[in-house]
Amino acid sequence: MDTPGDEIMNEIAELKITGMSCAACAARIENRLSTVEGINSATVNLLTNKASVDYDPSLVNLDSLLDNIEKLGFSAQTEEGVSKTTKIDITGMSCAACAARIEKKLQSMDGINHAAVNLVTNKAVVDHNPSLTSTEDIAAAIEDLGYSAQKISLETPALADTETSETQNLRLLLIASIILSSPLILGMILMLLGLEVRVLHDPYVQLILVTPVQFLIGYRFYKNAFLALRSGGSNMDVLVAMGTTAAYLFSVYNMIIGDYHNLYFETSAFIITLILTGKYMEAVAKSKTTASIRALSGLQAKTARIVKDGTELDILVEEVQIGDIILIRPGEKIPVDGELIEGKSLVDESMLTGESLPVEKMPGDPVVGSTINKSGSFKFKTTRVGKDTVLAQIIKMVEDAQGSKAPIQKIADRVSGIFVPTIISIAFLTFLLQYWLGDGLTAAVTAAVAVLVIACPCALGLATPTAIMVGTGIGAENGIFIKGGEYLEIAYQIDTLVLDKTGTITRGKPEVTDIIVLGTMSEREIIHMAGIAEKRSEHPLGEAIYNKAKDEVGELPDAENFEALPGLGLNVDWNEMNILLGNRRLMKYQDIDLSSSESFLDVLEEDGKTAMLLAVNHNLEGIIAVADTVRENAAAAIKEIKSMGIEVYMLTGDNQRTARAISRQVEIDQVIAEVLPGDKAAKILDLKKQGKTVAMVGDGINDAPALAAADIGIAVGTGTDVAMETAQITLMRSDLRSIPLAIRLSRTTMKHIKQNLFWAFFYNIIGVPFAALGFLSPVIAAGAMSLSSVSVVSNSLRLRSFKATY
Repeated sequence: MDTPGDEIMNEIAELKITGMSCAACAARIENRLSTVEGINSATVNLLTNKASVDYDPSLVNLDSLLDNIEKLGFSAQTEEGVSKTTKIDITGMSCAACAARIEKKLQSMDGINHAAVNLVTNKAVVDHNPSLTSTEDIAAAIEDLGYSAQKISLETPALADTETSETQNLRLLLIASIILSSPLILGMILMLLGLEVRVLHDPYVQLILVTPVQFLIGYRFYKNAFLALRSGGSNMDVLVAMGTTAAYLFSVYNMIIGDYHNLYFETSAFIITLILTGKYMEAVAKSKTTASIRALSGLQAKTARIVKDGTELDILVEEVQIGDIILIRPGEKIPVDGELIEGKSLVDESMLTGESLPVEKMPGDPVVGSTINKSGSFKFKTTRVGKDTVLAQIIKMVEDAQGSKAPIQKIADRVSGIFVPTIISIAFLTFLLQYWLGDGLTAAVTAAVAVLVIACPCALGLATPTAIMVGTGIGAENGIFIKGGEYLEIAYQIDTLVLDKTGTITRGKPEVTDIIVLGTMSEREIIHMAGIAEKRSEHPLGEAIYNKAKDEVGELPDAENFEALPGLGLNVDWNEMNILLGNRRLMKYQDIDLSSSESFLDVLEEDGKTAMLLAVNHNLEGIIAVADTVRENAAAAIKEIKSMGIEVYMLTGDNQRTARAISRQVEIDQVIAEVLPGDKAAKILDLKKQGKTVAMVGDGINDAPALAAADIGIAVGTGTDVAMETAQITLMRSDLRSIPLAIRLSRTTMKHIKQNLFWAFFYNIIGVPFAALGFLSPVIAAGAMSLSSVSVVSNSLRLRSFKATY
C-alpha cells in the first residue's frame, strides 16, 4: 500500500527552443523526448518555438531534458532563462571612452548576452538572462564604475524583439540575394528571348555572383542541415541544401568540362532567393497570428500611484506589492487587481468582459488591473500583482491555448516525421530512372533537384497551429477563452448542449416574491425563521431569503446544529426549536403532511417560482416563493444553438412543473429536473452513453463535476473560480449568446484547419510526381514550395475576418 510520501508528483517544464526550421524538427524533438524514461508527454510548437514537457523529476531532471534537445542540434533553455531586455538610464558619461568602458564591463558579466551603451541618449540597452544577472546587478556594476544608473522601463520578454530581429535579418539576406540573383535571372530571360549580353552570360561572372548566394546567404540552410544530420534527423534545410548544392556543383562540373550550355547557376541562386522570400513572408504572417497576445500585453498599465504615509508616489507597476494602497483618478487605468476601500466609481471592464456599459464599484468590490476608471476617484488595496493578476492569467491561458495541439494535427505530425527521408528516396529514384531511361545526366539532375526543392513539410507543420493561434486569439478578444486546440476540435463536434438553470439560464439573483401562511405564524415570523435557517447558506435561493429576512427584521441570530441536505433543504435548531426549510421531498422524508399546501404549490410552480416549505417542530407553517429572472438574450441564444443542429437540454434541481415554466420561456424542449447536485455528472454521463458529444454549461461549485464529466465544459465567467478552473472554455460575458459564438468560432477554425491540411497534402501529392516526371523546373518548384507555406499561413489569417457578432 502506498503511503503519502510515496506519491509521485509530475512536473511540467516549459522550454524555449531555437533552431527549428520546419515541422520535421518539431516532430524529431517530440520523438526523442518521448523515448526518455520519466517523460510522460512532450508537445513541441513550431510557431512559438516552445516545448511543454510533462515529466517525473525522480526519473529525469531538467538538465537531461535540455541535453537531449541539444544533442539533436537545437538550443534549449527553460522559460525562466529566456532573455529579457532592460533599459538603463546612465548619468556621468562624458565621452565615447565612458560608453565603451561600461559596455566592456557589462559584456564580461555572466548572463549578459549583449549590451549597447549610447552616449547621445545616455542609455544602455542590455539583453540578459534574469535568472543569472538581475537588473539590480547590472545597475550595481555600472555604479561600481563611478556612474549613476536607474532602470527606466519594465523588463519585457525579448521574444517579440527576437521575432523582429529574425524578420529583419531575413529581410537583409533576401535583399542581398535578390541583388546578386537578378543579373543571373535577367541573363536567363534574355537567353530565352534569343538575346545575348556577354557579361550576363559569362560563366565566370555567374560563378562570382552565385557563390556568395549559395554559401554565405545560404549558410543557414547548410548549418541547420548539418545539425539535423549530425543528430540522425532531417528537415527542410536538408532538402534545400541538397537540391541547390546539386545544381551548383553540376554547373561547376559542366563549366570545367567546357559545357557552357548546361549551366544552372541561376537555378540554385533563384531557389535560395525564392525560399528566403517565402520564409520572410511566412515570418511576417506568423507575427500577425500572435497579434492577440501583443494586444493583451499592451493593456498593462506601466505605472501606479501608491499612497504611503499620506504621500502619493508614482512607481513602476512591477514594484507594486500586495497590500499597497493605490489611488485612481477619473480616466486612469487600474494597474493591478485589488479591493476598493474608499470612494466609488464606474469602471469600464470591456477589456475583460466585452460589456460596453461601465460597472458600478463600491467599497468592498473587486477591481481588475488594466480596466479603466470612468468617473470618480477611489483608493483600493492591492490583492494580486504580477503573474497572479487576472490579465496575466488571461495572457497565460491564451498563450497555453495557442501553444497546444488539436488531435487532427497528429496526422500532419506523423507524416512530417517520415517526410524528408521519403522525399530524398524519391529524388534518388527519380535521378536513377531519368538517367537509365536515356534522358541524360542533365535531365536526371534537374528532375531530382526539382523533387528535393518542391517538397515542403513546413506547410504540414503550419496548417494546424497557425489556425489555432488566430482562432483562440479571436476568442480572447471577444471574452471567450479556450484552453487548447483539442477543445476547439471538440466544440466543433458537439451535438448536445446541457445548460444548468440557476445562474446560467437565469440571472442567479433570485428574489422572494410570495410568503404564504399555512399555520399559526405570521408572514414576519415565517421569513424570520427562514432567514435564521439560511444565514449560512451559499445557495442563491438561500441568500435571497436571508436578504429578505434581514430587510424585514434586521440582524439575525446564528442557528444551532446547521445541516445542509443536498437536493432537499436545511435542518437547523434555534432557541429550542427545530426548523426545516426545503422542498416537497424534504417534508415527505420528515413525514410532514402537505395537503394544505398543494394548491398553492401548483400555482407558484406553474408561474416558474421555486417554492420553499417551512416547518417548525414538524408543523407546516408556510411557503416562501422565490423567483429568478431569465437572462436577457437567453431565448435568442438557445434559438441560435438549436439552429446549428445542436440538441439543447436544461438541467435543474427544481421539480418538473417549475422547470417546465422556465424552459417554456427560453424554448427548451428537453428538461432534466429534480436532479440532486451530486447526480448532475451522472446525467451527463447518461447522455454520453447514448453516443452524444456533450457540452455542459454551468457557473457554480456544484456544476464542476458535471463540467468535468462532459466532453467539453463551458463556464460562465461571472461564476465561481472552481467552475472556471474545471471548464475547458470560459465565457467572460454573462450573455449566453457567447455560447453559439464560441461554437461558430470553433467550426470556422476547424474549417480553416481542414483547408490548410488539404492544400498541404494536395500540394505535395501533386507537386512531387510532377517534378519527378520532369514537368517542373527547379525554379518553378522552389516558387511553389515557398508559396505553399505562405498560402497556409495566409489562409489562417483569413480567420481575422470572422464576424464576432450576435
